[in-house]
Amino acid sequence: MRLLTRSPTGGLRLAALALTAFTLQTDDFVIVGVLPSIARGLSVGEAAAGQLVTVFSVICAVVAPVAAVATASWPRRRLLLAGMALFCAANLAVPLASSYGALMGLRVLAALAAAVVLPAVFATTAALAPPGRQGRDLATVMAGLTGAVVAGVPSGTWIGAAFGWRAPFVAGGLLGVAALVFLRVAVPDVPSPPAAGVAERLRPLARPGLLFVLLAAVVAVLGNLLFQTYLGPFLADAAGVGATGLGGLLLLAGAAGIAGARFSGTLVDRIGPARTFALAISAFTIAMAGLALFWTVRPAHVALVVMPLVLWSAAAWAVPPPVQARALAFAGDEAAPQALALVSSSVYLGAALGAGLGGWLLDTFGSGTLPVAAALCAFTALAFSALAGRAVPDPVHRLSTDARKAKV
Repeated sequence: MRLLTRSPTGGLRLAALALTAFTLQTDDFVIVGVLPSIARGLSVGEAAAGQLVTVFSVICAVVAPVAAVATASWPRRRLLLAGMALFCAANLAVPLASSYGALMGLRVLAALAAAVVLPAVFATTAALAPPGRQGRDLATVMAGLTGAVVAGVPSGTWIGAAFGWRAPFVAGGLLGVAALVFLRVAVPDVPSPPAAGVAERLRPLARPGLLFVLLAAVVAVLGNLLFQTYLGPFLADAAGVGATGLGGLLLLAGAAGIAGARFSGTLVDRIGPARTFALAISAFTIAMAGLALFWTVRPAHVALVVMPLVLWSAAAWAVPPPVQARALAFAGDEAAPQALALVSSSVYLGAALGAGLGGWLLDTFGSGTLPVAAALCAFTALAFSALAGRAVPDPVHRLSTDARKAKV
């Protein structure tokens, strides 16, 4: 059941949901910045410490769709509050973890909470969005994920350097408490769907259109992450960018990513998610072509790589809003949480595959192959998206158009 008008607390509601997404995403990646300190503090190798990130991502990818089905009939608000309470407890207990096993156990609990909460955040956002604003509302909450990369992870790294490796987890727990209170105050409940069996809940997920959308998401994220993961080596080879310059470029790229996600949400509501996805992928491909070109004339001046780098980040972060909107449309309201959980799993799967493939390409053929391979993945994602459109016409565009006509 969808609310048809924006409540007076609509802005606060979106801010609460975006803060929740920001908190969960920061917690996933903040370990990267304090990895050596964790390894030294727990007397383990850095490879073992890195498994804390891997386990978190794998649990989120595997558990999210299962949890979405199991909790489909639960009230969304109660699910959000309970999940965030578990997340806060897992992070605030980190100072008590004196062994690697204990820390791993707490990370598993935090990952389980994130696997439940993050799809519910986007499902709640979509359910409470007024007609014609679903794309923009999803993009607003998506900005929380982008902000985690731009500000959350660097801030966590600084906190870890200043106060020890346990401090970023405590900070994450306190931020989670703030998000929990904000959710309780600003987010109304979403009516639970009618009771249904597991088979009935899963039936919408078998629609061909949704399958092709998920495949497009996996391949698009794979292409992005095989480049993004090894951005440092690529820029060092192409333009001689060092650690200091890389930090500035990442900050600029992050700001472009936030703008790209917001603009993408607006386009979803105006021209539909299929066309928005095609535009984002086209821009991504152009950016990869430019970066590949500059690699061939290396060393290129760093100013030359700024524009394609900004375009890459804006295009990459413009992909999630249309993917989410199309998944919701193909699955229908009755399976919205499950569909968004599958989108979340697709992102984690694409990220894992992209990091692995990118590492192999870098070691085997050099960094110049990364943008070329990313562009090929983008073409493949566009093909899957077109197949989704052939399976079922773009329903979100039709709904957005009808909503605009209703206002005339």
